[in-house]
Amino acid sequence: MIKYLFLFITTFAFSQQLKKVDFTLAKGDITINASKQSVRGFVTYNFRVHEAIDTIKIDAQNMTFENVLLDDKLVKFDNNKKELLIINSFKVGEYTLSLNYTAQPKQALYFIGSEAKDNLQIWTQGQGRYTSNWFPSFDDVNEKMIFSLRVAFNSNYQVISNGRLTAKSTLDNTTTWNYEMQQPMSSYLLMLAIGKYSKKSENAKSGVVLENYYEPRDSARFEPTYRFSKEMFDYLEKQIGVKYPWEIYRQIPARDFLYAGMENTTATILSSRYVVDSTGFEDRSYTNVNAHELAHQWFGDLVTAESGKHHWLQEGFATYYALLAEASIYGDDYFYYKMYESAQQIKYASRTDTAPVLDAKASSLSFYQKGAWALFVIHESIGDRAFKKAIRNYLKKCTYKNVTTDDLFNEIKKVARFDTEEFSKVWLESIPFNTQQANELLLKNKTMQLLFEVDKLKKTPLIEKEAFFTKILESDAYFQVKIAIVNQLKSELYEQKKGLLLTAMATNNIQVRQVVAASLPKIPADFKTAYETLLHDKSYQTQELALYYLWNNFPNSRVAYLNESKDWIGFNDYNLRTLWLSLALTTAAYDIDKKPLIEELINYSSLNYEATTRQNALEKLITFKLINDTVLENLVSATTHHMWQFSKYGRDTIRLLLKNPEMVTTFERILPTLNESEYFQLNRLLLEMQPK
Repeated sequence: MIKYLFLFITTFAFSQQLKKVDFTLAKGDITINASKQSVRGFVTYNFRVHEAIDTIKIDAQNMTFENVLLDDKLVKFDNNKKELLIINSFKVGEYTLSLNYTAQPKQALYFIGSEAKDNLQIWTQGQGRYTSNWFPSFDDVNEKMIFSLRVAFNSNYQVISNGRLTAKSTLDNTTTWNYEMQQPMSSYLLMLAIGKYSKKSENAKSGVVLENYYEPRDSARFEPTYRFSKEMFDYLEKQIGVKYPWEIYRQIPARDFLYAGMENTTATILSSRYVVDSTGFEDRSYTNVNAHELAHQWFGDLVTAESGKHHWLQEGFATYYALLAEASIYGDDYFYYKMYESAQQIKYASRTDTAPVLDAKASSLSFYQKGAWALFVIHESIGDRAFKKAIRNYLKKCTYKNVTTDDLFNEIKKVARFDTEEFSKVWLESIPFNTQQANELLLKNKTMQLLFEVDKLKKTPLIEKEAFFTKILESDAYFQVKIAIVNQLKSELYEQKKGLLLTAMATNNIQVRQVVAASLPKIPADFKTAYETLLHDKSYQTQELALYYLWNNFPNSRVAYLNESKDWIGFNDYNLRTLWLSLALTTAAYDIDKKPLIEELINYSSLNYEATTRQNALEKLITFKLINDTVLENLVSATTHHMWQFSKYGRDTIRLLLKNPEMVTTFERILPTLNESEYFQLNRLLLEMQPK
């Protein structure tokens, strides 16, 4: 209760400040110390006071300040480690505030690798209210200003921030980079990315410069990673009808990034897991994330939701326009299937969801997928021409401003007779999904008509639908319909479905064949030859499935499978290599020196690699019982990682292992070898196991 009361008071206080004070410009001059993981900076703010006020607040998490000056004179201030409070009798007028600060951020600014190992990356993630951990700023998205950053760092590294690079100078081993925005934005969109990057540039049709970054080691993966980037940029500019609103657009991959991507103004940071070669592109394409984060440059960055209640105006729009952009490449069947897929997810989730779209506590599925569905309904209801006009007017009227759902509705009502109140009640204010209206829209597409026909046959005996299924599998029907058929066969007897599975394999569609692979963890002997062809599919996921299932089902062929796959690597998380190592180590008949293999596999679980690689290795080491003290130390290290998914995996796995009394003794033995944070996490887990 106290927590929420405090939040209400501080939120209310800042909303009052917004009415009286307008910050217009922030100039930062910062230096980052990688070894200490700290930031030191000098910041200047320009602001206007519209009504007299005695205290102005700036969000600043765990920072220290000195030389705080108001119009070049020392001013009284208070620092409560959450906010910097400037205390003064402010009258109406223009002011300049300057200050020096230092910070050692616990979040929002992340240090990956090290300069000593020559693999350092530094990047920020500010969405929500986190930028104030590394740069004194404003957690409230409604305070928009023009940012400029001057960043000094080791000359061996690239420094990337928002806006145009206006100057760059080098003194000794330090380079200073000057980045400037020309238009205002919310603080959560301020970013930094530092690393050893190369880049390639091209121009959009409109002339906007597109800069795509990559690590030099990934030069061969550049094209598949950024495939269709320019095409989608050009498409969205035309489809939205408003020119890209900033000066430049950059995309930067980051190791161990927290999310798939983040749409910082003019610069998207993407997870390095999407850095793929042409084979990896088949399973882990960046295309959707690419289009989604790009769409945010208009919906979220140009116009920003006033509060969490209207968050769908960002995520729903980005999700919908990303699908439109992808449809321009992959076709309408792709778009309609994705809408169908999300409809199924929303219907299932609506059984337990407790908040509608227009609620700050709504689920991500509601904000993203149901928000996209809401836009699809509007688009189809008022027609393409009216929809485009309404969106264009909405963006132009609200440029660089904060918006609510009514701002969108007002523009829709100007171009079409559309009952926004009824629409809002059905799609934004209620939890149930309007399946009837959704199906009516989906059934406008012939592929969806066929998919619905297939779905209706789920309870029909196989003998009655086999001929129909064969006809579809042999046709040029969209591959997702064929996948739906394979999925219907899972519960059927092998002897009855064998012919259909072989027909599905003969489609030579990677995705269809992958579903067949996954559906047969127990491979019948007379399907072995057909199944072995999956080892040659241009898909790392299919190869991983096929190798493991074949190895598991046919012990006499294990050595042959291992010899065939010994040079496989897979994605940049080494999924195939770590699997091969674990299989080779546990195959008694495989005559090879296994000591270097166990060392290699354990190394993949260490701090030398990204979280996804480490987890891949740890899962295989533990599954195949290849456990020693180093493996357990690496597992404990996972519990302290900044990625919550990996740290959770570490904790949950340790809890399972601790059910074995021998493992309790082993974990207790390694406690003294751990650093402070690792010791804390393991000791806490050990205490959990003690009788209450």
